[in-house]
Amino acid sequence: MTNTQRVNVGKQHPAAYKALIALSAEVEEAAAAAGLDPLLVELLKIRTSQINGCAFCLRMHTRDALKKGETTDRITVLPGWAETGYFSETDRAALRLTEAITRVPDGHVSDKDYSAAAAVLTADQVSAVAWLATVMNAFNRVAITSRYPVGG
Repeated sequence: MTNTQRVNVGKQHPAAYKALIALSAEVEEAAAAAGLDPLLVELLKIRTSQINGCAFCLRMHTRDALKKGETTDRITVLPGWAETGYFSETDRAALRLTEAITRVPDGHVSDKDYSAAAAVLTADQVSAVAWLATVMNAFNRVAITSRYPVGG
């Protein structure tokens, strides 16, 4: 990291940041209404932040997940979720779709990834997962661009 002073884009344009927060709240409500487990929602936020390398969001959502009752085992193995027995079919479908959305530059959301998710998740759940990934990617980019401080 450099010592370059960064503009905090959330503070520079607070109305835009407030709109992102409002969108996030709307998406959280949609996820709950779609029947997505609140622990899964936090894991999706963590996984997105892992892929994007957003330390600020990783710290925040790991703490949130632990407060909500998530296990350290599931959080620890999250980058290797596909190789563990810790995650349900629903969890796996949501994680796969979230990763595909987050990695759009690697080849967009393939029909294979989308179909795998749609075979397990309802239309409301697919949409909620897509919106969760979209919002979390936006927050990651705000925090990374602004270099939100983490640790000493």
